[in-house]
Amino acid sequence: MIELEYFERPDFNQLIRWIDSPEFLLQWGGPQFDYPLNESQLEKYIENANRDTSDTLVYKVIHKETGNVIGHISLGKIDRKNKSARIGKVLVGEKNLRGQGIGSLMVKELLKIAFEELKLHRVSLGVFDFNKSAIACYEKVGFKKEGLLRDCRKIGNDYWSLWEMSILEQEWSDQK
Repeated sequence: MIELEYFERPDFNQLIRWIDSPEFLLQWGGPQFDYPLNESQLEKYIENANRDTSDTLVYKVIHKETGNVIGHISLGKIDRKNKSARIGKVLVGEKNLRGQGIGSLMVKELLKIAFEELKLHRVSLGVFDFNKSAIACYEKVGFKKEGLLRDCRKIGNDYWSLWEMSILEQEWSDQK
């Protein structure tokens, strides 16, 4: 149904179109990006990514049947010594495809890379506590909640809390 391919410069404009508010940008990209998202920020994001020794792998998500790019996902903070990494930038960009299990498929494909190709032991992520659909997606794939970082991000006059979640290689193997 989907496949992951490296995210490259020709993909920038579509991702920029999907990120349509400061709140959405913070949910997707964290504090690393400023609204409005632009090409120079994305250049910096991928400048050292997608190489054999990179600590970040950045992907576009392609719908196999249509060939259309429908999403985005990354594996960052790859630590080969401690065999860990962090999933981020998870986005089903095409709104009409949300709620159909695409997010779970994306995460599973990325976990295959993490555990089967990179031979990692642990993969973590952070998700805002109000993003119930994302939390359900990650739990469905096998992630466990580790702890809540209370009021850790400021957006406007509000503070957002973030769940830290992870999955270990044995948990991934047990569900295959």
